[in-house]
Amino acid sequence: MILIWILAIIVLLIIALDQLVERMYRYEKKTSQITPQKYDIPFDEIHIPAKDGGQLHGWWIPSKADAPTLILIHGWGRNLSRTINYIRALHPLGYNLLAFDARNHGESSPISHPTVGTFSEDALAAVDFISQSDLVSSREIGIIGLSIGGGAAINTAGWDNRVKSVVTIGALSHPKDVMNLEFQKRNIPAFIASFLFGYMKLRFGINFEKIAPINNIPHADAHILLIHGEQDETIPLAQGQALDAAGNAEKSQLWVVPGKGHSDCDSHPQFWEKVGAFLQITLPVPK
Repeated sequence: MILIWILAIIVLLIIALDQLVERMYRYEKKTSQITPQKYDIPFDEIHIPAKDGGQLHGWWIPSKADAPTLILIHGWGRNLSRTINYIRALHPLGYNLLAFDARNHGESSPISHPTVGTFSEDALAAVDFISQSDLVSSREIGIIGLSIGGGAAINTAGWDNRVKSVVTIGALSHPKDVMNLEFQKRNIPAFIASFLFGYMKLRFGINFEKIAPINNIPHADAHILLIHGEQDETIPLAQGQALDAAGNAEKSQLWVVPGKGHSDCDSHPQFWEKVGAFLQITLPVPK
């Protein structure tokens, strides 16, 4: 009888923990309401094979076959339309552009527990797509990532030297740091957070250390521009500074955007000048 009670308690605990994790991952899934066509930018809808057999929905915005390609990655709970301002600014510079919905976002395939790791897998799938495609003759690839997409850009560069140039905006340093901050906001004790991390690793196979951008940026061969809002409350500036400290000093640099938060750095008057100059040096477009 005692054994039955113990098993029942374990089952109830697992159910409760699974529900807590589910609440952590819950967000309203939205599809894009605008496309580049709104700004008279030609594009094609594409589908990219994902790691788990699913697919990524994306936009291919061509320029020239011999030009480099920039992959654009949105943030948590968003979709590829979040990159529309980036498309408008980068398209005139002559880059081929590939924006996509990460899995469980927009119109891409669902998954149970999206993380910076699954975003990174999706970015790798996009790199494979470009590398194997006959859409371009150039295999020069860069990535621009927003928030968790920035973390994915760093991971991808750390795992794959085909990525030559990376720009991140508000990138996280470690998923545990982001989650701990959210736990603090909700007055969840630290020991519960620590237990939950261990549970998620055992239950769902999430290796937080493997997918932490701060652990992958030292291995990146790409040039990296880390952009972080001075007043970012979602992913505090300290995480951008930690990434900068961990990166290759000769290839990584940090720009702290004064007066800006998590989602408005691109409204700074020097933003596109700095991004354009960095890309011109690290991923030049042929004349």
